Amino acid sequence: MKVCRRETFNAAHRLFKEGWSDEKNEEVFGKCSNPNYHGHNYVLETWVEGPIDPETGYVIDLKKLKELVRGEVTDRFDHANLNLDCPEFKNINPTCENIALVIWNILRVKLDEKYKLTVRLWETENNVSEYSGE
Repeated sequence: MKVCRRETFNAAHRLFKEGWSDEKNEEVFGKCSNPNYHGHNYVLETWVEGPIDPETGYVIDLKKLKELVRGEVTDRFDHANLNLDCPEFKNINPTCENIALVIWNILRVKLDEKYKLTVRLWETENNVSEYSGE
């Protein structure tokens, strides 16, 4: 059985590779390489898979999952400049893919090993990344 908690956060970022010229960064990352940054209204889906507990009827208490996601992720990244404010991205380009991977790593260590975890991150209504640790 799978259950999901959906949260949102707003964050700015710039996609670029140090050592590349502005022209090369613009060629590869387009408008996303703007030196003045740009922002997204991210939608984060945190999927937890496991057995249904016969006593509670829950896979996981979604209130506890909400508290975990807010405390570890959305409170940390909301209204942040990911490049400048978040040490997790000091040496990692904050692409949608890398943000999803970072979030998965943050949550994985806080979640009981009996659960399978999948993070799905919507950067726009058309662009989404998903990571399950594989």
